[in-house]
Amino acid sequence: MSTSRHPVALRLEQQVGSATKLLATVMALPLIDGIFPALVVAGVLGSATGVVETGILIFGGSATAAVILAEMDGSRRQMATSVLLIGAVIVPVAAVEAALAPTLQGLLNLPVFERFAGLVILTVAAKTASSEIGEYLPSPGVIIGLGLVASFDPSGFAVETSTEYVVNGTAAAAVGVAFALSIALLSPHLRGRVDIDRFRFGSAVALGVLALPILLGPFDLMQTEAPVALAVLAVTALFAYDPDSGGVAGAAGDADDGDRGPANDSGEESDSDDADPTDSDGDPGGEPPSEPPLDAPPKGPSPVVDDDVAVLANDGSGRETDDDGSDPFTDDDSRAPWL
Repeated sequence: MSTSRHPVALRLEQQVGSATKLLATVMALPLIDGIFPALVVAGVLGSATGVVETGILIFGGSATAAVILAEMDGSRRQMATSVLLIGAVIVPVAAVEAALAPTLQGLLNLPVFERFAGLVILTVAAKTASSEIGEYLPSPGVIIGLGLVASFDPSGFAVETSTEYVVNGTAAAAVGVAFALSIALLSPHLRGRVDIDRFRFGSAVALGVLALPILLGPFDLMQTEAPVALAVLAVTALFAYDPDSGGVAGAAGDADDGDRGPANDSGEESDSDDADPTDSDGDPGGEPPSEPPLDAPPKGPSPVVDDDVAVLANDGSGRETDDDGSDPFTDDDSRAPWL
């Protein structure tokens, strides 16, 4: 994908063509692979919190946001029209599947099937978080099929329906369509400011939190009506949104300026390497004079070598003078050939 390599959306993108078909496939996937009816049968939509969480995380979620922000082109009106057309199909189908949920419940052992419904949500969360992990996991349809086989119990079969299930199922699908519509309308502002990969990972965590009450039901853990998954998703959206993403270049420019030397009072940069060496106390070298070389002649009348060296040079016989009484080691250029 152009902006985010979302595992689920990328796999579907290779199968369908245009961005509108891709969005339709992503939003209808819970109805096709049986995730939505499994959640209805498991009783996840029994409260208003469950309806909202299912609508945003199952029908909406990071895959829907990634397709709208990364793949769909055109004006906001065109994208909103595409979303509404998709919603016109998804909402009635969700209502029909929700109406059949009571009949399906009569064929199943619900405590067993609920565990498989929780495993389905965890599988979707893992596939959303990492494509590498998703390659080793079975598809949601396979897990639901195994759950139907493991929990099949026709003793309580009866054809029935429930208005509550229909209303809650329709509301969940409508919440998912509303989520997609809001993303489409805000897409000019959200593009470039939302880190889709970060939002994808946070959505996977929210899906895992949604599955925990179902899996831990027999142990009476995390059985709460608090919208924990929605809170996780809200924090994810907060961290994924960067309103100042356009200021990154400016910050980099400031960092480049900081690498330069400090400026002087006149606003110009100081460069100690280019300073004039003649400015330091009138010394042309800019440094105190070094020691004279060893082969330099002495400035005074003192001999070049001391008495001990002279004794060693004369085989220990002491310093000798010429017949005329002159010292061969005095400061005389003619007697000091090494100078």
